[in-house]
Amino acid sequence: MTESHRPTIRLVDVDDDLSRLTALIHSAYAPHARLGLRYWGTHQSVEDTAKRFASGTGLVMVNGAGDYVGTLTLRPPQPDSAVALYRDPVVWSLCQFCISPQAKGRGYGTQLHAYATDFARRAGARMMALDTAQPAKALIAMYESWGYQVVGECDWRPLTNYTSVLMSRSLTGSAGANSAS
Repeated sequence: MTESHRPTIRLVDVDDDLSRLTALIHSAYAPHARLGLRYWGTHQSVEDTAKRFASGTGLVMVNGAGDYVGTLTLRPPQPDSAVALYRDPVVWSLCQFCISPQAKGRGYGTQLHAYATDFARRAGARMMALDTAQPAKALIAMYESWGYQVVGECDWRPLTNYTSVLMSRSLTGSAGANSAS
């Protein structure tokens, strides 16, 4: 698939096809499932996708042909979260973040992340947080390359089958490479 233009990023809207977005999420998380990691994204239902988008600001990345190539849910502070960091009033978090396997390696994940962090910063966030499977070393390294640091653990079992690392990064100071283009 050749694209002459970068995909666009926009908010999820009522016309978005949640079945297609759920299929994208499943395909993006499939390599983790093959490694035995039971991320929610490996098996979530269309209803789960809708609930996760509704828990924050759903973003979609769409190519020139109208195909979904990525998605992410950006969550504001979550006062009822079991994770103390997610309850902090200046902390926003990322979840359901994925890029289509066919679109990987083109910088789209970096672009979508930059858009999300800029959105959160403009909304008043001072820190971004996320969690991912402790065994997912490549994902942890990617997030570290974006300025995140491991700051703790959380455990979503039995919804998952692993302990998660909790990661965060500051959104204050220089925007640098993390501002949206």
